Amino acid sequence: MIRFVVVICFLSLLSSVKAYGDDKYPQVTVADPYLELHTGPGRGYPIDYVVERDDSVAILKRHTDWYKVRAENGREGWVNEREIERTLDAYGEPVRFRSVSRAEFLTSRWEVGAMTGDFEGANIITAYGGYSLSGNLSVEVSGSQILGDFSNGWMGSINVVHQTWPELRISPFFTLGTGVVHTKPKTTLVQAADRTDQYAQVGVGARAWLTRRLIFRAEYKSYVIFTSQNENEEIEEWKIGFGFFF
Repeated sequence: MIRFVVVICFLSLLSSVKAYGDDKYPQVTVADPYLELHTGPGRGYPIDYVVERDDSVAILKRHTDWYKVRAENGREGWVNEREIERTLDAYGEPVRFRSVSRAEFLTSRWEVGAMTGDFEGANIITAYGGYSLSGNLSVEVSGSQILGDFSNGWMGSINVVHQTWPELRISPFFTLGTGVVHTKPKTTLVQAADRTDQYAQVGVGARAWLTRRLIFRAEYKSYVIFTSQNENEEIEEWKIGFGFFF
């Protein structure tokens, strides 16, 4: 008898723990005739289970436009956002999920990203971060690694970026900045000295809002490197990459 009571109490405790766990997640009710649960977050994954109308599911997490849910019997699967928005909340209203909009893209303050391209025949990899002072004007700092056939190097810069039409989905911009470039030759027969020079640059480019917080970025820059030699060097650079805003 004591063992029976202990087992009953243990099972009751497990059910209460499970119920408490589900209470941590939003609960929605199926309003369509059924709700299809896929085995993964995509249309290419097979349908593994179907939840019927008036049954509820708990929303566990989100991956892009797909939501992982748990049915009342514990079965889990993935549902597309368009389908989950046809369910009902606790007040009987259609479920709506907040997503990043173009308005947030236009009012965002910070942007970070990475780019790669060509620096006068050498490969260049750049990481950058920027802060928006206004809708049209922002300040950026960046660091770059230069990998060439005859020399390697690094660059550090600070730039002012101006967007003339920031409200466009594909927005052109202009840059003006300065920084330093360090060059380390690869020569072995003749020992060449490393160089660290200051430069100024101007450039043009475009930012395109893709989806959510992701943007595509392409730019061209023209550099004038102030060397200790008789003539300054002029360098051209092309880069593309991706960034995130917040």
